[in-house]
Amino acid sequence: MPRSGELTASWALHAPGLLAAGALLCTALIVLLRPLFTHYAVARPNSRSSHKLPTPQGGGIAVVAATIAVSGGSIYFWPAGIADGGQFAIVVAAVALIALVGVLADIHPQNIAPRLLLQTLAVATVIFALPVDLRTLPIVPWWVERAALVIGGLWFVNLVNFMDGLDWMTVAEVIPITAALATIGCLGLLPPQQTGVSLALCGATIGFAFFNRPVAALFLGDVGSLPIGLILGWLLISLAGEGGRVAAILLPLYYLADSTITLVRRAASGERLWQAHRSHFYQRATDRGFAVIEVVARVFVVNITLAALALVTVLWPSCELDIAALIVGPALVAWLLFALARGPR
Repeated sequence: MPRSGELTASWALHAPGLLAAGALLCTALIVLLRPLFTHYAVARPNSRSSHKLPTPQGGGIAVVAATIAVSGGSIYFWPAGIADGGQFAIVVAAVALIALVGVLADIHPQNIAPRLLLQTLAVATVIFALPVDLRTLPIVPWWVERAALVIGGLWFVNLVNFMDGLDWMTVAEVIPITAALATIGCLGLLPPQQTGVSLALCGATIGFAFFNRPVAALFLGDVGSLPIGLILGWLLISLAGEGGRVAAILLPLYYLADSTITLVRRAASGERLWQAHRSHFYQRATDRGFAVIEVVARVFVVNITLAALALVTVLWPSCELDIAALIVGPALVAWLLFALARGPR
């Protein structure tokens, strides 16, 4: 349900400041921590890599820390967000846990089972923090929905991690999604704390983008991609619970399609799903001759279009528009996947 006009005007007033704060704080943290990344967190090229030279990773620490700090400030210092502070604190704890899992993954990538267990705990914690009356699919029993959200959330966290394999790829995904969520929130169609987190994460990602531009001087690392996946998943579930189910599907649709189709294809081929690979559509595109910037530019344009479709379904809710968006969005993503798989003409 839309919030009051007063809250909408307040968010519209504070949005530029939160974006700028997220970007500036993330940039400052990267500059401060970069010597540590260079000495202790270097990603060396392997069979899965798209980079050819050893590159520092761990920039996700700055992105996640800036997101938490800025959004936390918006929640605790803006009166409308105080009532939501308990849920935010639980989500922050889960984000910290999964960031620790990311550190372990960056250092010991072979320890899969413990990482998966801790990821499940973090996702379940976020789902537990949701309001009891929040329903994304009311036609199924509450406990079935919650169990499905844990499984889906676990897959979403990992697919965001899987897709973070190209310079600016995560930037091209996160900025359109968070910008759309922030716009929806500023219009009063998303709770205050989710609006603040969307703005903060969008700003922090913009700050990180300068360092991750092709050829990247810094990577997110699992310590960044896993928490970002968890935050995005929480935001999208919240959007669905507010009635924006179609929008919650459209916003991450490219990531969902690329990762899920790749997983199914590898499973059908009898490949070990937990092993490193270069089977994603965006990876095959660079192998077939696309430049990195050509790939991420196409992904970014498609994501901007999906964000526009999502906004339309939220601002003018109707069955006809939902159906049209669910036809146009998947068709656009299918075109992108086909173009990436085919390679340059």
